[in-house]
Amino acid sequence: MPASGNGSGRPDLPGPPSTAPSAHPGPVTARDGSRPAAPAPGSGLLAHGTAQAAGPAHAPENVRGAHIAPQHAPVPPTTGDRTARTPQERDPGRGPEQEQGRAPVESREQVPGREHGQEAPHTSREGDALSAPAQSPLPATPPTGGGSLTLLLVEDDPSGALSIPDMLDASGKPIRVRTARNLTEASRLLTDDVHCILLDLNLPTGRASTAGQPAGAATATGAGQQDRDEADAEAAADDELTALHRVLDLAPRHAVLALTSSEDVERGTRAVRVGAQDFLFRDELDGRVLSRAIRYAVERKRADAAQRQLTEGRLRAQENARLERGLLPTPLLEGSTLRFAAHYRPGRSRALLGGDFYDTVRTPDGTVHAMIGDVSGHGPDEAALGVELRIAWRALTLAGLCGDQLLSTLQQVLEHERDDEEIFATLCTVDISADGRRAGLCLAGHPAPLVTRGGGRAELLPQDSNGPALGLLPRARWPRSQVELGGDWNLMLYTDGLIEGRVGQGTLRLGQEGMVGLVRERMRAGLHGEELLESTVSRVRDLNGGELTDDVAVVLLSR
Repeated sequence: MPASGNGSGRPDLPGPPSTAPSAHPGPVTARDGSRPAAPAPGSGLLAHGTAQAAGPAHAPENVRGAHIAPQHAPVPPTTGDRTARTPQERDPGRGPEQEQGRAPVESREQVPGREHGQEAPHTSREGDALSAPAQSPLPATPPTGGGSLTLLLVEDDPSGALSIPDMLDASGKPIRVRTARNLTEASRLLTDDVHCILLDLNLPTGRASTAGQPAGAATATGAGQQDRDEADAEAAADDELTALHRVLDLAPRHAVLALTSSEDVERGTRAVRVGAQDFLFRDELDGRVLSRAIRYAVERKRADAAQRQLTEGRLRAQENARLERGLLPTPLLEGSTLRFAAHYRPGRSRALLGGDFYDTVRTPDGTVHAMIGDVSGHGPDEAALGVELRIAWRALTLAGLCGDQLLSTLQQVLEHERDDEEIFATLCTVDISADGRRAGLCLAGHPAPLVTRGGGRAELLPQDSNGPALGLLPRARWPRSQVELGGDWNLMLYTDGLIEGRVGQGTLRLGQEGMVGLVRERMRAGLHGEELLESTVSRVRDLNGGELTDDVAVVLLSR
């Protein structure tokens, strides 16, 4: 398709004026009667007087909607050069009879005051299925450096009377304009560098109006006349905004300005109500008003998007707070002499929760049961599964289950509640006797607890009887081992995020022995309870050189 550029970054030299009429739209003719020479096929569409090797308007059908970044900076318009206002001005060798049979343009992109595109046949009409281009999380950012705003004009005025005036953005650069004659063309020209869409509400959409249907067609049989009238009125109003609805579906993250007549204020108001940022009168357009409206629409759209993201963030925070109450509950230790402390830190940036969970309860016989676990993976689904396992563990413990019987039941819960068969959970449970001198230990793929005794001695409990993680083996068994705690002690349960942090810039991990050394140093420094946990986790983070990649949960029971 001919275009006014040669793909080299320089405008083509003007050729001789056109004298013969053509049945198809001819090339753009300048005020002096000259016209640009035709480039080699595939050279692309000239944007703002600068050649583009592959512009958005020439994207192949099989990659419709792909983002194509502009290749060159825009060239300011020449003073006194105005946009041709009639088809004959655009092509002097073309008469009214050729205008009647013109085909829709495939794409046009212009600097205000100058047209650069040549009309070409286009087989798709408004009834074609549209492919929405890939959208970024926020609307296109208004340029602050060398770029300028880009407007996509969607209109199909047979008279060619609509002319976009010269416009400048806030930095004084010309606002670029692309023109589409229908929604199919708009979908092709709607790339990420488009900031605003100016839509003619009179654009044909190929849909029949429902306002002329029989009165009972819009409502159920037997409805009252008033209900039918209201339904017909709503259908007619909705049909008038069909083009707008389709543009909003096509470009949900772009600013949209509606274009209507000054006699149809109500229609413009309805357009804003359904999603447009503003509306303008086509018979009152001037460069200053339109450029200001474009900047306002773009900034308002971005503000709306930012507010929506803020609201979504608040909702996620509320949901995470509810999950937190399920993952990190208040211990039930009424009547026990043991002291309880816990610490939790998520490993992902800006995340509130992961799959780590813990709980502690005291049963009527005086035994204190403690548990800590870790669901594989991260995210709300893993956190929800951790809540279910914790609640199930508390219910089963209060019902009198312990050891292998309890873990086998928890595995059944996991198998029924997980979304993926590859999801598993590690678990560590201890049950401390009423006198506080002995404990039973069960490990399901989890690291062994750490115990400190008088004099700051710190060591790991034996993990020879460690069984598999929950959810890995269908008929697994988890033996329960007995350990002696003695008189005064601190028992620390933790998840693997505490020991998998790196030490320095290399690949060396802290490991269990490194964690034991950190706890021993802090115990000798006189730290206890929450201070001990906070100091230990902070030191592990410092050794890692920043936030840990995995979540960290730590529980400390002291006597």
